[in-house]
Amino acid sequence: MYLNTTIKIPEIKGKIITKKKGTTTYILYQYGSEYRPEKQYSVPLRTIVGKISSSDSTLMIPNEKFQSYFPDVKLPEELPLAYRSCCLKIGSCIIIQKILNEYKLIPMLKKRFGSDTGLILDLVSYLIIEEENAGQYYPDFAFTHPLLTDKMTIYSDSKVSRLLNTISKDQCIGFLDDWNAKRDHKSRVYVSYDSTNKNSEAGDIDIVEFGKAKDDKGFPVFNLSIAMDRTNRIPLFYEEYPGSVTDVSQFTFMVDKVLEYGYKQIGFILDRGYFSKENIRYIDENGYSFIIMCKGCKTLVSSLVLENRGTFEAKREAAIRAYKVYGITTTARLYEDDTAERYFHIYYNPSKQAAERERLEQRIEKLRQFMDRHVGKDEKFGKTYQEYFHLHYSKQGIFLGADERTDVIERELQLCGYFCIITSEKMTASQALIQYKGRDISEKLFQSDKTFIGSKSERVQSSRSMSSKIFIEFVALIVRNRIYNLLKEQMIRMETKQKYMTVPAAIRELEKIEIVRRHGRNYKLDHAVTRTQKLILNSFGFDETDIKKRAEEYGKLLNISQSYISKEAQDNGEEEDD
Repeated sequence: MYLNTTIKIPEIKGKIITKKKGTTTYILYQYGSEYRPEKQYSVPLRTIVGKISSSDSTLMIPNEKFQSYFPDVKLPEELPLAYRSCCLKIGSCIIIQKILNEYKLIPMLKKRFGSDTGLILDLVSYLIIEEENAGQYYPDFAFTHPLLTDKMTIYSDSKVSRLLNTISKDQCIGFLDDWNAKRDHKSRVYVSYDSTNKNSEAGDIDIVEFGKAKDDKGFPVFNLSIAMDRTNRIPLFYEEYPGSVTDVSQFTFMVDKVLEYGYKQIGFILDRGYFSKENIRYIDENGYSFIIMCKGCKTLVSSLVLENRGTFEAKREAAIRAYKVYGITTTARLYEDDTAERYFHIYYNPSKQAAERERLEQRIEKLRQFMDRHVGKDEKFGKTYQEYFHLHYSKQGIFLGADERTDVIERELQLCGYFCIITSEKMTASQALIQYKGRDISEKLFQSDKTFIGSKSERVQSSRSMSSKIFIEFVALIVRNRIYNLLKEQMIRMETKQKYMTVPAAIRELEKIEIVRRHGRNYKLDHAVTRTQKLILNSFGFDETDIKKRAEEYGKLLNISQSYISKEAQDNGEEEDD
């Protein structure tokens, strides 16, 4: 990440070299050398620390790595008055600050981060409003929005970069301790736990390793998981761990964290990726309950489906109308030495059955067509082909053709449209499905992380910066998730689906609420609140009077901020720039 500032090129003989690529000239710093015994000479170790300014060849634009090798070089942090717009967007910032106050996040963060709290919260607002996590664009956001920094000071992207390099693991863990201490530990809470992985090409991040990526592009990855209070719809904590560690093996460590945070009556809602004998046993040993999805092709599940097939699919008492499926509950043991009876909730979805049958038929046809093109050739086929077909070869190993394994295909056709949820506690098929579907909130949380706060890529070069950025993104997810829930509740009350009640649409609409500065130095509300904006604001308990009041408060704070910056400019002998 290149910083939005220019500095003098360091003069270190033999250590600073330039390398031109296209129209850009990069500056490389030699930080050491490595002896190669096979070549019997040392190879210099260099890294890019910036690029030469296009306007002045004696100046350079540094990147994040520059600060690691030149910590004594001072980079500008505060930006002058000229960098603040005379038209500021306040609508989204008002609702974000309302949620920060509701969750008491400001004092919670100040306890751990002190004077950096304001900038951290401004970055949280930036992630939510701009759906972007690139630090170099933060000053553009600060230019047009009120801030939570002291005296609404606008900081440069170099300050953002330094902040990411100074946040420690202890501070992040301390905040998570405080955040979870405020949660309800006595009532029954269902925790939805899910994980994702992100590709990375950065070489200086310790936990980036090759693993089983869901979207495998051939790059090393790191894993990120989030525990979500499904009952109260609040993110609880997150974990970052190496890319080679599987979800199944990481799960037990998450259970330990839940214990450490003091949660008592916990039920886990898990995806099929966490299904394993060891995980189920670990949950039992700690006295927790679980709701877990299981693949229909699992031997135990498929046999139960076939046993109950035809007994409930047309019965109205088995209908779960909200999800347009039919369900039945039966009991069985998960494995041979299982000590408890589990509740297997089997579901049939007519529309899902048609789609799955079509996909299966198309898959088998594609396999057949591929094999037909290789008849008469010396060709070997993989496990998938052997699963669905009897393959015939000559004594010389020439492929002669294939016949369908009708018993296997017919069995899969019979299982199309069925799925199963397993619970440790007794409940109806309807209750189990409603609880499991609640984990859609955690799915939307990951969608928010990768899409709606721009974190598909972290855009950092060091482990510490990455951990800091993930922490700020987690705080942003707490706030954004609350916005999502309040808008959803309002839409239910309205009984009509409105396009502007989604988070991105609502934020775009609220961004139109502006305060402007004309002629003088006082910011005032530019125009009345529209009908659509009133409906959105009502979701957060605000009305037009509240907006006018907040606009006046922002105006006063900005006047203080301007006086402060103007005085700084005069003290430095600079002209004021209005």
